[in-house]
Amino acid sequence: MFIGCGTALVTPFRQNLALDEDALRRLARRQVEAGINFLVPCGTTGESPTLSREEQRRVVEIAIEEARRGKIPVLAGAGGNNTVQVIEMAREFASLGADGILSVSPYYNKPTQEGLYEHYKAIAAAVSLPIILYNIPGRTGVNIEPATVKRLAEIENIVGVKEASGSISQMAVILDSVPDDFLVLSGDDAITIPLMSLGGRGLISVVSNEIPAEMTRIVKLCLANDFAGAREIHRRYFRLMEANFVETNPGPAKAAMAMMGLLEPVWRLPVVGPSPANLAKIRSVLESVGLLQQVHAAH
Repeated sequence: MFIGCGTALVTPFRQNLALDEDALRRLARRQVEAGINFLVPCGTTGESPTLSREEQRRVVEIAIEEARRGKIPVLAGAGGNNTVQVIEMAREFASLGADGILSVSPYYNKPTQEGLYEHYKAIAAAVSLPIILYNIPGRTGVNIEPATVKRLAEIENIVGVKEASGSISQMAVILDSVPDDFLVLSGDDAITIPLMSLGGRGLISVVSNEIPAEMTRIVKLCLANDFAGAREIHRRYFRLMEANFVETNPGPAKAAMAMMGLLEPVWRLPVVGPSPANLAKIRSVLESVGLLQQVHAAH
C-alpha cells in the first residue's frame, strides 16, 4: 500500500496563522492529479508539533477526502513523546479513515532501545492499522537501531520504516535483517536512489511538495530497475532537493512553494522563513529548473 512515492505534505497557514483549509485542499488535489502514490499529512514537514489536536484532525480529514478522489492511501503522522497521546491520536486517525500511521520516534525523552520497542509495541497493540516507524535521529536525538527495527518488524502491523538516519550502511543492515515484505522507505530525497538500489521500496518526500510527478517518476523507475533513467531526473532536481534543506525543514520548502504561487509564506513559531540570502538561493534554483516560469505561465 505504501510502496512508491508519498508526499510529506506541508500545512498551509493564512496570514493570521489559522489553518488554510482551501490551500491544503488545493495542494492535496495537485498531488493526486500528479500521480503521487500516497499522501502523508501531519508529519514534521507539516509542522505537526504546532498544530492543535483539532487542526491535526482537520488536516488528516481533508487529505483523506482528496486522496479518495484519486483512490490513493493516506499515511497519517501520529508520533510524539507521550505514548498514551500517540495512541489516542492514532485511534482518532483510524476512525477518520486513514490507511496507516507514520510514527516518529519519541524526541527529547531519549528512550533506550527497549523503551523504543515498548513504545511502538504499545501503539501497534492499540490500533489495527499498518504502522510505519520513522527514524530521524538528527531531530529526535535517538537512533532506532537496526536490531530494534528487526524486533519491531516481527509485530504483524508494523510494516515498514521511514529511514532518515542519513546512513546508507545502516539502511543496508536493516534491509539485510528484515523480511522481504517489510518496507524500507527513504526519508531523504537525495539518497532515494542508493537506498532503492539496495532494496528500498520508495520514498516519503519533501521535494515532491514542489515536484510530485517528477519524484514519483524517479521512484517508479527505481522500482523497475531503470536506475539510469532515475539518475537523469535526480540530477536535474538535485539542487532543489538540497535547497529544501538550506535551513530547517519546512522553512525552505514553504518559501519555494510560496514563490511558485502555491501557498502564503507563513510558518508557526519556532519555525521561521529562510534568511534573505537563502531566499535568493531558493529563487535561483527554482528559476534554473523552470518552476517559477511554469507557475507564472499557469496564472
